[in-house]
Amino acid sequence: MIFNSLTYLVFLCVAVVLYRTLGRRMRLWMVFLSSCVFYGFWRWEFLPIVLFSTATDYIAALQIARHANRRPRVVWLCTSLAVNLGLLFYFKYTAFFVENVWSGLALLGIDAPPFILKITLPLGISFYTFQTISYTVDVYRRIIPPEKDFVLYAGYVMFFPQLVAGPILRAKEVIGQLSRRGPFELTDLGAGLRRIVYGLFLKVFLADTLAGIVDNGFGMPAASLGAWDVWTLAFLFGFQIYFDFSAYSHIAIGSARLMGIRLIENFNFPYMACSPREFWQRWHISLSSWIRDYLYLPLCGATVEDRSAGGLGKAAGTAKGVRTTYALFATWAIMGLWHGANWTFVLWGLQHAAIIVVYRAGAPVRERLPQVVRVYGGWAVTLGFAMLAWIAFRTQSVSDAGALYGRLLDPQAYLWRGLKEQTYLLTALMLGATVLCAVAQQYALPVIRRRRFLWATVETAGLAAITALVIIFLRPINQFIYFQF
Repeated sequence: MIFNSLTYLVFLCVAVVLYRTLGRRMRLWMVFLSSCVFYGFWRWEFLPIVLFSTATDYIAALQIARHANRRPRVVWLCTSLAVNLGLLFYFKYTAFFVENVWSGLALLGIDAPPFILKITLPLGISFYTFQTISYTVDVYRRIIPPEKDFVLYAGYVMFFPQLVAGPILRAKEVIGQLSRRGPFELTDLGAGLRRIVYGLFLKVFLADTLAGIVDNGFGMPAASLGAWDVWTLAFLFGFQIYFDFSAYSHIAIGSARLMGIRLIENFNFPYMACSPREFWQRWHISLSSWIRDYLYLPLCGATVEDRSAGGLGKAAGTAKGVRTTYALFATWAIMGLWHGANWTFVLWGLQHAAIIVVYRAGAPVRERLPQVVRVYGGWAVTLGFAMLAWIAFRTQSVSDAGALYGRLLDPQAYLWRGLKEQTYLLTALMLGATVLCAVAQQYALPVIRRRRFLWATVETAGLAAITALVIIFLRPINQFIYFQF
């Protein structure tokens, strides 16, 4: 069951009505069972894996809290990590590991027989694995007490709006909301519906429209593309993945809001960031915050935080020293590999680590520049780098990524184009519209909101227009990009 389908919209309406009308115990069971139905709609046989991971961490957290001595606490924490990371490694990385071992043997001259391993990746395993790990670690750190009600805890882990592709939730932010239902408010209904409509518009009208163009472009041989073609495809995929993933987050946040549950924001106009640090304060905030608190800061030996906000950018902009540099590259390599079992994702992560190091080193020079240069120049450099990094994220192999990056370094490749002119026009329109929307969000809309009648008129007209487009284009043709992670 995917968000951009009529099936989900009907399912959501039923779930919201039941959530708002049932008593507490029945309501918790409804959240848990409806989440099982939502996940099982894809593949029922993978549901036991989610439940096993959930039950393991439920028991481990109770045992961690029960013991005062460090040794049994560490044993139960390691048990939780071993089960969760073991499942993630088996389903997501076994084939990748075997293929690389076979390639390594071939390089050593060892003639190994061909070995083909196909393992179906359970939907959303990377997201719910990180979510359950955060719960157990937070109990171990004594940030939160363990939840004794298994149904309530399972509802938090498997909460259907964010089960498949986030946001990655912390237990302290959600379990209390699930346990104590707030009063029904029309503001929750209106805000939730708006977010769902916005998300569907981003997905079915923008992201899916770009998908075909991007797929065709990246499917062309690198030799047939000019340098400006590569820049254009990088920007188009950058817009596609932003529209696609932020669409999922909008719908997830809106679906939860209909129930009166407030999830954290996952995106905040990342392409308006003026530095790599700021970019990771705005992009996939729940993941970058998770990486900060459960990987990067522990590797640095620094004090961790306990909230899904701020992103990795907060830590990346302040940490210094050789240890933190090693930790930064290790963190980004792991973060890249989290996205997919391919060296292209590691390359993508290492590119971001490198630009953060360069950004740190250039701090003394930036401080001497006029503010207008720091702001607009920083925005242009950050946007250009973020878009170019998406090339490694989108290609199928490191050699393919290298071929496309090679086109950018070839002066002759700037003298001709292989894509149609309409593609360039679309890219310019997307870039211009994104900038205008961001500027309007920051400067114009606050002014308009103070004039209630004008704001009501503008908002109603805008919602009517995008709702009409959603109705016309709504069709479950393309899954969300992050479903594969």
